[in-house]
Amino acid sequence: MSNLALWSRPAWDTERWVRDFFGPAATADWFKPLPSGFRPAAEIVKDGDDAVVRVELPGVDVEKDVNVEVEDGRLVIHGEHRDEHSEEEDGRTLREIRYGSFRRTFQLPAHVTGEAISASYDAGVLTVRVTGAYAGSKARRIEITK
Repeated sequence: MSNLALWSRPAWDTERWVRDFFGPAATADWFKPLPSGFRPAAEIVKDGDDAVVRVELPGVDVEKDVNVEVEDGRLVIHGEHRDEHSEEEDGRTLREIRYGSFRRTFQLPAHVTGEAISASYDAGVLTVRVTGAYAGSKARRIEITK
């Protein structure tokens, strides 16, 4: 008699079962570290030849906890949003505010130096002005010769 199998039962594969049920990214997401800290919202607007970067940082002590730097041709804004409330009442807490370190980077045009950058903070918004970021960035038509 031969060892012919009419059907084979697949081995129990939990990862495959979860992937088939929830989608291909489901099991991969289990092993990713949870994001720590937060990523503040930012916008960049053109103001004449200047670029103005606005970063929302409500509740952050910018004098102690925020740095604005130029590093390898990039504007780097980094710091930490500290949680000043370490004691919880009754041990119950609902947190929708994210705490921890953050880092935002923005590529600068090659002609921009650190002297062209100024920063201010008002009403929870850090404003960084990059003077002359758009200077000389107008499109120029190149003539085609035959």
